[in-house]
Amino acid sequence: MPHHIGHLITSVAALAATLATISVTPNALVKRKLRLSVFLFSAYLVLHLVLLVRPLLVPVNLDNDLRSLEQLALAAGFINLLVVGVINPLRTDRVPDAFPAILQDAVVIGIVALVATFVFGDRLLTTSAVGAAIVGFALQDTLGNAFAGLAIQSEKPFRVGAWIKVNDFEGRVSEVTWRATKLRTKSGNFVIVPNNIVAKEAIINYSEPLVPTRIEVEVGASYLSTPGDVKRAILEAVGNVARVLKSPPPDALLHAFDASAITYRVRFWIDTYELDDVARDEVRTAIYYTFSRQGIEIPWPIQVGYQREWPEPDDAVKQRRREAILARVDLFARLSEAQRQAIASSTAMRTYGRGEPIVRQGDAGDSMFVVASGQVEVVIEPERHRVAGIDAGGYFGEMSLLSGAPRTATVLAVGDTIVLELGADVFRRLGAVDPTAVEHVAVAAVARRLELDKARSTLKPAAAPEPAETVLGRMRRFLGIG
Repeated sequence: MPHHIGHLITSVAALAATLATISVTPNALVKRKLRLSVFLFSAYLVLHLVLLVRPLLVPVNLDNDLRSLEQLALAAGFINLLVVGVINPLRTDRVPDAFPAILQDAVVIGIVALVATFVFGDRLLTTSAVGAAIVGFALQDTLGNAFAGLAIQSEKPFRVGAWIKVNDFEGRVSEVTWRATKLRTKSGNFVIVPNNIVAKEAIINYSEPLVPTRIEVEVGASYLSTPGDVKRAILEAVGNVARVLKSPPPDALLHAFDASAITYRVRFWIDTYELDDVARDEVRTAIYYTFSRQGIEIPWPIQVGYQREWPEPDDAVKQRRREAILARVDLFARLSEAQRQAIASSTAMRTYGRGEPIVRQGDAGDSMFVVASGQVEVVIEPERHRVAGIDAGGYFGEMSLLSGAPRTATVLAVGDTIVLELGADVFRRLGAVDPTAVEHVAVAAVARRLELDKARSTLKPAAAPEPAETVLGRMRRFLGIG
């Protein structure tokens, strides 16, 4: 009887300790795994009570088997409690990298199997051998997945949170269980891949060993454009995409001489693989606008031959459109029609996409821009603090044009935007004919400069603004007018 009382006290104390651990630990994995110990200790108590009243409930020939089962339940409960308590941190909700859940299960099962074999010996040997054969035959696929999952956790070809591709399945690893690996795809769906398939197939891990991922896009350019010009345009376009990393640097390779175009392969790096489609879209969009501005053609695919009359661009129509745009700008409203015609004939129209920089703060510049359509915003680097928005009919960049000074701010296209670019040589010719017209533009430019300095002073203390007379004198010297 003292022997039975000692076992009862031990099992009750173990059950109480397990329940106390579950109640105080914040670790969700520990809580979940210790429920098995609660079940085993409870099973031991039930079996032990049954054996105490054996003559009434249990035949004599089952006595030894029940005693072995109750002792095995008690041993398994202690083993699970010790393994879970020793391996896992009890004060934080975290799973150790070296011992994921599936590996902890394997340790518990292995120790219990050893105890059952060497401690209980012949009492469970025959039953366990027959049971193992039956269970192994019935659950061969499940066991195959379980061993494959154990191998995956041991070798660690990927970790939870990594982006991987297995066969035709691609996604972020959400969980690795005994049976399967769960992937969350870019569309937000779960793909459950059996572990034996994961173990057999080649695995592409996009998250290791480096977090940045290199992706590629291809673009075709006309044979009339030299590879050097095309590559420079591509790198300029990619450099304008904020999502593309500066290091490692992007590159552009001539990939193939195809039927209707020279194909270039653009390689660049991003730090979030799940946004690769977005990054490709931004890079392709930037290349389109850059090619358009620099006159590089993306050829149409040549499939069949057909005749069509292509209307030639009417230079007179373009000239009238540029004149009409200049006439709506207050900066040129005072000029005569002939003067506006002279300016319009020397301008070039440029197209920019959303977020593309038209000018950059600190860059050298000898041109100004008139917004023909769309909208731009003026920002101050490096914080990109927005100081102004300019709609169609507005202008910017006049200070650099008239004085040769570096750009004082960065100007970005808000959406699809068309601008007229006016060079300094236009104003030199205009100043030679009518110096007062250029001076009028210069006075307006000084006023704009004062507005920008005022906005900049709200961010940090600024130097005293340059007097208007000094700025005008510098403009006259730069343009070479009296």
